[in-house]
Amino acid sequence: MADRSAPSCHLRLEWVYGYRGHQCRNNLYYTAAKEIVYFVAGVGVVYSPREHRQKFYLGHQDDIISLALHPERVLVATGQVGKEPYICVWDSYTVQTVSVLKDVHTHGIACLAFDLDGQRLVSVGLDSKNTVCVWDWRKGKLLSMAPGHTDRIFDISWDLYQPNKLVSCGVKHIKFWSLCGNSLTPKRGVFGKTGDLQTILCLACARDEVTYSGALNGDIYVWKGINLVRTIQGAHAAGIFSMNACEEGFATGGRDGCVRLWDLNFKPITVIDLRETDQGYKGLSVRSVCWRGDHILVGTQDSEIFEIVVHERNKPFLIMQGHCEGELWALAVHPTKPLAMTGSDDRSVRIWSLIDHALIARCNMEEPIRCAAVSTDGIHLALGMKDGSFTVLRVRDMTEVVHIKDRKEAIHELKYSPDGNFLAVGSNDSSVDIYGVVQRYKKVGECIGSLSFITHMDWSSDSKYLQTNDGNGKRLFYRMPSGKEVTNKEELKGIQWASWTCVSGLEVNGIWPKYSDINDINSVDANFIGQVMVTADDYGIVKLFRYPCLRKGAKFKKYLGHSAHVTNVRWSHDHQWVVSIGGADHSVFQWKFVPDRKLKDSLHIAPQESLVDSNSDESDSDQSDVPELDSEIEQETQITYRRQVYKEDLPQLKEQCKEKRKSAASKRRERAPGNSIRLHFVHGYRGYDCRSNLFYTQTGEIVYHVAAVGVVYNRQQNTQRFYLGHDDDILCLAIHPLKDYVATGQVGRDSSIHIWDTETIKPLSVLKGYHQYGVCAVDFSADGKRLASVGIDDNHTVVLWDWKKGEKLSAVRGSKDKIFVVKINPYMPDKLITVGIKHMKFWRRAGGGLIGRKGCIGALGRTDTMMCAVYGWTEEMAFSGTSTGDVCIWRDVFLIKTVKAHDGPVFSMHALEKGFVTGGKDGVVALWDDTFERCLKTYAIKRAALAPGSKGLLLEDNPSIRAISLGHGHILVGTKNGEILEVDKSGPITLLVQGHMEGEVWGLATHPHLPICATVSDDKTLRIWDLSPSHCMLAVRKLKKGGRCCCFSPDGKALAVGLNDGSFLIVNADTLEDLVSFQHRKDVISEIRFSPGAGKYLAVASCDNFVDIYNVMSSKRVGICKGASSYITHMDWDIRGKLLQVNTGAKEQLFFEAPRGKKQTIPSLEVEKIGWASWTSVLGSCCEGIWPIIGEVTDVTASCLTSDSKVLATGDDFGFVKLFRYPAKGKFGKFKRYVAHSTHVTNVRWTYDDSLLVTVGGADTSLMLWTYEMEGHRDSRQCDSEESDLDSEEDGGYDSDVTRENEINYTIKALSTNIRPMFGIKPHLQQKEPTLDER
Repeated sequence: MADRSAPSCHLRLEWVYGYRGHQCRNNLYYTAAKEIVYFVAGVGVVYSPREHRQKFYLGHQDDIISLALHPERVLVATGQVGKEPYICVWDSYTVQTVSVLKDVHTHGIACLAFDLDGQRLVSVGLDSKNTVCVWDWRKGKLLSMAPGHTDRIFDISWDLYQPNKLVSCGVKHIKFWSLCGNSLTPKRGVFGKTGDLQTILCLACARDEVTYSGALNGDIYVWKGINLVRTIQGAHAAGIFSMNACEEGFATGGRDGCVRLWDLNFKPITVIDLRETDQGYKGLSVRSVCWRGDHILVGTQDSEIFEIVVHERNKPFLIMQGHCEGELWALAVHPTKPLAMTGSDDRSVRIWSLIDHALIARCNMEEPIRCAAVSTDGIHLALGMKDGSFTVLRVRDMTEVVHIKDRKEAIHELKYSPDGNFLAVGSNDSSVDIYGVVQRYKKVGECIGSLSFITHMDWSSDSKYLQTNDGNGKRLFYRMPSGKEVTNKEELKGIQWASWTCVSGLEVNGIWPKYSDINDINSVDANFIGQVMVTADDYGIVKLFRYPCLRKGAKFKKYLGHSAHVTNVRWSHDHQWVVSIGGADHSVFQWKFVPDRKLKDSLHIAPQESLVDSNSDESDSDQSDVPELDSEIEQETQITYRRQVYKEDLPQLKEQCKEKRKSAASKRRERAPGNSIRLHFVHGYRGYDCRSNLFYTQTGEIVYHVAAVGVVYNRQQNTQRFYLGHDDDILCLAIHPLKDYVATGQVGRDSSIHIWDTETIKPLSVLKGYHQYGVCAVDFSADGKRLASVGIDDNHTVVLWDWKKGEKLSAVRGSKDKIFVVKINPYMPDKLITVGIKHMKFWRRAGGGLIGRKGCIGALGRTDTMMCAVYGWTEEMAFSGTSTGDVCIWRDVFLIKTVKAHDGPVFSMHALEKGFVTGGKDGVVALWDDTFERCLKTYAIKRAALAPGSKGLLLEDNPSIRAISLGHGHILVGTKNGEILEVDKSGPITLLVQGHMEGEVWGLATHPHLPICATVSDDKTLRIWDLSPSHCMLAVRKLKKGGRCCCFSPDGKALAVGLNDGSFLIVNADTLEDLVSFQHRKDVISEIRFSPGAGKYLAVASCDNFVDIYNVMSSKRVGICKGASSYITHMDWDIRGKLLQVNTGAKEQLFFEAPRGKKQTIPSLEVEKIGWASWTSVLGSCCEGIWPIIGEVTDVTASCLTSDSKVLATGDDFGFVKLFRYPAKGKFGKFKRYVAHSTHVTNVRWTYDDSLLVTVGGADTSLMLWTYEMEGHRDSRQCDSEESDLDSEEDGGYDSDVTRENEINYTIKALSTNIRPMFGIKPHLQQKEPTLDER
């Protein structure tokens, strides 16, 4: 059975034995419902003594070390340790999270306290400064923080009688804090002569500025204001760990095992010495007290909880026990009764009843206990000790049978044989000893095959074989009882094992992650009947796998609760429970096993929700039974948005090039050109990897994005307006409910989200600082006040913003895999959903965190990849579209049903007042009624339906639909092919905008005398565009291969196209039909050029370093230009059509004579005198200035000179279009620069009359038209251009004072050393001249 899926049964935490008393104080309280709240390991426990029942809070993922109770006594705050520790505020009644406070503390949270009305929470960190933070905990907002003290702080409390005052105490200090505005200022308590300066462990505030505190020596110090006024000496015999104030007075608990009650003026009422009671013992130490009415709760260092009724104070009830401090490794279960035995380094062995949830026996041994086993008849209990001995006790009365010491090192594992005759004892000295039970444990055999310590052992059912695992991960077999090693494979084949607790072996291969160190799984136990096994590992996780589990990286269900390593785990004798024990947290967890058939009944119970969904997370490896991803989605998940260099890195890179700058600044540099360009029209829409990014605005315009531009398109006038605030690819767009603002998110190292107005095109808010690499989804709340966003970092962080204030409200790690959509619930802005790869999660805001629950699929199938989602007509209904064409309908977090909607993925959905509209890869738009029962109408996007007013041509029928929006009587559709279409409800379709499809666009040519240009792209299309105001695509032709270059003949009738397989075509420029085609090369054709005049020759450059020259009339190759050492990047003819200028990838500038292709050497002065028919070269002295300072990092990919030879336009790898004065001599010329493309600008061309500059951007698939504006034509328009990289001094930017001030270096006096040597005596030390009177 090589099933790698997770088992369908699960575990439910039923009981936790123990209480965390060590290293913690004040962590035990009565709630309003008279339940007891405390914590152990990583679990918050609410225990009801009346019903003897426990509830668990599982929102932490590491040890909890602090707890505070809200004044209303229902809510609890707990703080944990860890690298990024957080505080959870949770409800003790429902055990659900109310708020998460995070991102501030490091290391851990040592103390917590609520203020009087419970609005604010103070926390103290374990970092080196012991930071004190005050939170508005409901909002998850930090109000104030300050360094607490240089040493540990043990307790903190709000002064309940004065607002905004706090007191903290700790190692050798007490501090009185006042909170004013957002600043916390401390004053140290003055000990004076009244008492010794010493460590204060706990405190309580009283009225009139009086504070009582418990000191390390057992005295109580009484403070008035910040001064120590008196001490109550000898209140306890040793340190006072806990102090609790209630209506009647104060209770204190100390290391001396006493609890004392005091009245409101701190006069003693009574003393309770727990050491003297029945359950007491010497060395009992009280860590926590809570006094409520006539009950007192006491928590001890050794994990016990006592409840004392005040009028019977000499009879405390012991209501909880656990092991004391020390590692807990030994666990055994009784073979016939519901009992578990544990033994720990605290030297005690304890027997627990799994039915009564109670300790029924304990016995103290001489040595720390490391392992245990119960004989098959349940009479003997064997314990292996740390010193190499083992002891056998009678279970009945815990009396010793034998004590044997044959080894010097710890015993790690003991097992009785199934027939009860032998006991195998495995030790740290790599051997297993076999003892005969009946012969009073006489040694009868020894197994010595291992080279490392023994970790696990199992007997065969017939007691004839033993298998062992050792620290090297070796699995060995021995014949019993002699201990002879068995190596014969045949002999081993038929062995049936009585138990399976080994971690290595074929049957348990699957418990190991694919790449893992062998020692991190501590324990395994198989349940043969249920075909499941449970494992315990070093990360505090208990996992459930199928058994046998043959293939590595199998799926599992995982359960958190233990904090550090789980050392052992066992099934109870009847497989009803699993018992697990934690090493460092020395706690015993009892889990109820819920087989699959029970699961169906329990489905109506909502799963325990928590930060780390303890209802078993899916495993990390891929599920074997998931259908293949759709090809388009597969392609999209492969896209990486990481850049080698981000635009944010530019200032730093320039800094690094300082030396170059200095040399450049001294030379006189050319001014930037006076003329400028302005973005006029963009052909393109980003559909290939984005969804639902196309909307109608309030005024009926259309807003969408392409490259780094937000576009607002007016379809009546066929004009566009642009939001140019982004500087890299925009990946997502959402519209405000009022349809006047949009939010767009971009790629970037610290990527930003811009919210801008579609009317004025002005930014309203920019949000950054939380998303790395990029933002892939955004959504507004229904009231428009909040915005949710998802990043493309590895955790796909989800952030909720108050966007007007620019403030982050909550954040959470979303998923390991890509998230495609986030949607805020329109009825409850605190709830949201995210969908993505194998992911559907329902989140609710809890303070600064978000708590997620996976969608519950139940028996209906498995989590599919979801591509889109919307909320329905009530707050609990949600709908999601899957990658297989279904629409899933959810109520709350449960999947109710699925409806088949499309063939292939459903990429976009939109909710209407009365129904829904969906669009899919099948190119169909479907309208549905409001329950998804009936499909009311479908529209197929077909060429035949195109209306006459269309601005282009559909490339194919039924293109994949990526975005849908409704409004103004139409359906707006965006396709993967980069088209935006408007579908009239009656059927006709108008194409409004279109660009190239996915793939880089490199080829660009402008017509010699018409406002037309041609582009060719890796998407295997050649397109002709009209640049006149009608802005449409005139023609398109599909090619067999992608292309990288094209060129019109001088008469404009023919068009040459170079393809990526080394062939090229010449086509009729009107009809795009073939005239001729050639193939002489294998590599990409990188540039193609007709000679000027009659266009007699055609030069064809390829990436295999050659330029071929063809005679166009005779269609023959007449010359080959050789001598380039790298691929050819640019070519230009001179006016006579005789000389060819060539640039190569190795930055060579070469010249060849046509038609034979003979190489010429021309000095640079001569090059300038030659009249060139065109200039697209990026090398040579005339364009030295176009290379930026950081030329090593980025390339100038294209240039083009105006016909009056005054202005050179360039495009570079950074996505900048720049204008330089020509010739751009001297390094680092000044320029004007424009951002609109995202990464590389691959080509730039002026139109025949220089009225427009046309640019194409490689991967952003867009074609942009810029109007060329003469000097003096400057309207006040945003973002004309950014000035150049450097300003040299002679710009007259500075006057001398400004320069001086600019160069002043402000050093802090206290830190700077004295530079000037000092002579003489300082004035106040000089001997005074005696005055006249003194004489």
